[in-house]
Amino acid sequence: MGRGDLSDAEWAQLEPHLPTNVGRGGRWHCHRRVINGILFRLRTGLPWRDLPPHFGKWQTVYDRHRRWSADGTWERILRAILAAADAAGRIDWSVVSVDSTVCRAHQHAAGARRRPARVPGRRRRPAEHRSDEAVGRSRGGLTTKIHLASDGSRRPLSILITPGQWGDAPQLITVLDRIRVPRPAGGRPRTRPDHVCGDKAYSSRRNRQYLRRRQIQHTIPERRDQRANRRRRGSRGGRPTAFDRSRYARRNEVERCINVLKGSRAVATRYDKRAYVFHGTVTLAALRLWLRP
Repeated sequence: MGRGDLSDAEWAQLEPHLPTNVGRGGRWHCHRRVINGILFRLRTGLPWRDLPPHFGKWQTVYDRHRRWSADGTWERILRAILAAADAAGRIDWSVVSVDSTVCRAHQHAAGARRRPARVPGRRRRPAEHRSDEAVGRSRGGLTTKIHLASDGSRRPLSILITPGQWGDAPQLITVLDRIRVPRPAGGRPRTRPDHVCGDKAYSSRRNRQYLRRRQIQHTIPERRDQRANRRRRGSRGGRPTAFDRSRYARRNEVERCINVLKGSRAVATRYDKRAYVFHGTVTLAALRLWLRP
């Protein structure tokens, strides 16, 4: 077993959730070897064509990652692993923190065709396809932003990919709505954390109304201009939001989660042209974190 390959314990958790057939009577082969090849590229960020030969044909490894990113297989596996983790009490719902990070997009990540290439076995466009491919252009060059929600154990619960220049506040609702942890015994999946923490970039009336409507306690500092506007309006401005500094200190958990995710070079720098493929890359990095004890 090479450095970075799936251990026997990790493979035992992952294997039951993998697809068993490719359609039209075919079957997948060498799942473990192919996934190890995908993980090798995730960790090193090297071009697909330069994969070591002991992982098999690079085209097979790339096609499987692209296919599973397009049809939502990586997300489905992550939800199954989250369900098992929640049943075992490994998810810390006490504080869920939200934050984002900007990833530099390599020059090879630009120039995708306007119409996505057809994915074998699919008749419709990938669900994660975006017209802008989540590539932003700014003075710093090409960038992509990863928005995520992390539980108290510093592991991702939901992921959203946007262009690098998009703001954080408008994405809070989407990020929290993507938290859906199934219950193995059946019933509605868990979608509501006990408490949400975020920095002042997430402070907006719309976000606070959303959190109150869902009865989610939150610790988000009020921006200076918003505080001045509330005081200027007097009684119509409402009461100041309670702020728990000790709970807000736990916001570093999501920052540490981002730091671990960006330890994978294919996450720290985006090389994928398609937004749905990069989303699958980040999802796989998150999945690896949940497989580890």
